[in-house]
Amino acid sequence: MERAAVFDVDGTLVDTNHLHVVTWWEAFRQAGHRVPMHAVHRAVGLASTDLIGHLLGDDRDKDQDAGLSAAHKALYGQYFDRLPALPEAGELLRRLAHDGWKVVLATSAGGAELGALRRAIDADDAITATASADDVEAGKPAAEPVEHALELAGVPAERAVFVGDTVWDMRAGSRAGVRCVGVLCGGIPRADLEEAGADAVYADPAHLLASLADSPLA
Repeated sequence: MERAAVFDVDGTLVDTNHLHVVTWWEAFRQAGHRVPMHAVHRAVGLASTDLIGHLLGDDRDKDQDAGLSAAHKALYGQYFDRLPALPEAGELLRRLAHDGWKVVLATSAGGAELGALRRAIDADDAITATASADDVEAGKPAAEPVEHALELAGVPAERAVFVGDTVWDMRAGSRAGVRCVGVLCGGIPRADLEEAGADAVYADPAHLLASLADSPLA
């Protein structure tokens, strides 16, 4: 039977989490909101509207949401030509594809942002499909992004592993019924990832690649 390796992208394969922190912080600042960077960091991985709600609360002026998202998108877009892949991210995806895994990306990014991330990873030959924010109604920690990735791969949950760097990833994967692998390169502590559902935790893609034989992706 076929197997699917589903990957989050930001903070998991590409070193972008802190770029998101700074650009969200600046978007909030420009709109008159003082949001601590550590709070933004913990919210990275949520879809834009969910991130804004998580940080500003349900009683915020929701008419500002679109403007905040647009400001973040414009600020972050300045980095599209130099997004840095994490160590051996592309090599990990190509190794898994070579070993018979269907590699699927599940990300809240879409459009030009997703294109920039894929260029950074530079492993399109290994990627079977991509489940982006454009394809689902509810983002992580809902199960829908991971479930959609499995549909694209044509693989059941019990034959899949989801790799991510945030508690939102681990919760989404757990709710979708897949085994979850955490990576620390997004800046979230090991204990938090394990509490949210990670079966195993590695430093970064290079560490996971070097440890494949003893990992859930063996």
